[in-house]
Amino acid sequence: MLKNVATIGVWTAGSRVLGFLRDILIAAQLGTGPVADAFFVALKLPNLFRRLFGEGAFNAAFVPAFTASLAGEGAGPARRLAEEVASVMVVWLGFLTLLGLLLMPLLMHLLAPGFAADPAKFALSVALSRLTFPYLMLICLSALLSGVLNGINRFAAAAATPVVFNLALIGALVLVPRDLMPRGQALAVGVTVSGMAQLGLLAIALARGGMALRLRAPRLTEGVRLVLRRMGPGIVGAGVTQINVAVDTIIASLLPAGTVSVLYYADRVNQLPLGTIGTAVATALLPLLARQVRAAAITELRATLNQAIALTLALTLPAALALMLLAEPIMLALFRHGALSGAAAAKSAAALAAYAIGLPAFVLAKVFSPGFFARGDTKTPVKIGVIAVFLNLALNLALMHPLGYLGPPLATSLAAFFNAGALAWLLARTGHFRPDRALFARIGRIFAASVAMVLLLAFTGAALRAMLPGVATDPLGAIARLAALIPLGLLAYGGAGLMFGAFDRDLLRATLARRRLKGRG
Repeated sequence: MLKNVATIGVWTAGSRVLGFLRDILIAAQLGTGPVADAFFVALKLPNLFRRLFGEGAFNAAFVPAFTASLAGEGAGPARRLAEEVASVMVVWLGFLTLLGLLLMPLLMHLLAPGFAADPAKFALSVALSRLTFPYLMLICLSALLSGVLNGINRFAAAAATPVVFNLALIGALVLVPRDLMPRGQALAVGVTVSGMAQLGLLAIALARGGMALRLRAPRLTEGVRLVLRRMGPGIVGAGVTQINVAVDTIIASLLPAGTVSVLYYADRVNQLPLGTIGTAVATALLPLLARQVRAAAITELRATLNQAIALTLALTLPAALALMLLAEPIMLALFRHGALSGAAAAKSAAALAAYAIGLPAFVLAKVFSPGFFARGDTKTPVKIGVIAVFLNLALNLALMHPLGYLGPPLATSLAAFFNAGALAWLLARTGHFRPDRALFARIGRIFAASVAMVLLLAFTGAALRAMLPGVATDPLGAIARLAALIPLGLLAYGGAGLMFGAFDRDLLRATLARRRLKGRG
């Protein structure tokens, strides 16, 4: 599992780095103005479906069914299942895309009701959303191809395709002349073009893996019905975090102009550890748990979940604390350029700290959900998910006036803790999750190492500000601070983790030994 997590994590991290470059360009050219707000809302709807299908509901429903068919019946029946599901998806996704294009003004009233007060901004949001909406169909079909690749233990191609998305948007900003197409329209077209490219690359990877698919006449076979039954409730259960972020957008549209953009930039930074760690662990975990459930290997399943939790917290807890401590220099260094003002960067920094509070819970929910999905249980997560969505909405409404732009990210973080806690409790009641003393001891050591890292970073950061007062106010100073503090934080956490026993040394030695042998071979 660790090897697959590392493969997915490396590609996802590369995509996130390109995503930062993309967002730096967007911030420099659009800032937090009306065009930026309109584009981010236009991106939100297809992106929501991408995260729900690519990282959530579709994988939760399809991968266990495909893996079971592959293990029990062989490659032929498994390929036929994938082809049957693909044929049905093409039909209903095509209909859904056409319906969305026609009803986009109505969807915009639901997604960003506050924009209706500004007719020009509302019209621009509708126009840009119509350009990005075909991405929904393309990326959902890409999710199916990715699921097949994951099911045959080929994780690299699916993990690499988001790089194409970022390259397409960077190309739209850098290569498309302004007099040929306004920035907002160029970005929207780039979204859909990236979807075409991702689908094509995944099809090539499947052909090379000996699992090329062809479209059949659409039929609701028993296998297709099983996937669709599991996928329906899983949309909420697996994607509750993304639905909560969509709720944040709705609330943000009712707050002062620029709030949507401020929260977007903060969420983008938060998505680096969330996407890199959460997506990697969940994607690698689901096929493994599905095989263990099929073999009735409950002891091994419990051990796998405990290992995944320890790995997740070892990565997310220090990341969350570091993001809270370094939010200001991070946002200044990344986005304080061109059209983005210092005040907007400061607001995004505070929002990032609020999102970071819930980071461990966001990722733990991705670890616990596959424990249900591997057994074909999508109903339990959906029940918890519905409660979490309503809790997030209630907290948003309660906090939006006293806290303003900080209300949505804080509400999302609190709802994430409820979601992860409820999933863990219910999974433990089924007997499939049983935390042992070793796990609790490991968590305590991880916390101690993280605190040691934070104390050193806080002391060093204060010393830098005292010696060089100017570093706290400009992007170059922020970059210098991060260049000094990030390596220091990594070394401090690694050293403290080894000293306190936060890491599984036997697992590290075995991994390093395998890599040395592979290098010699």
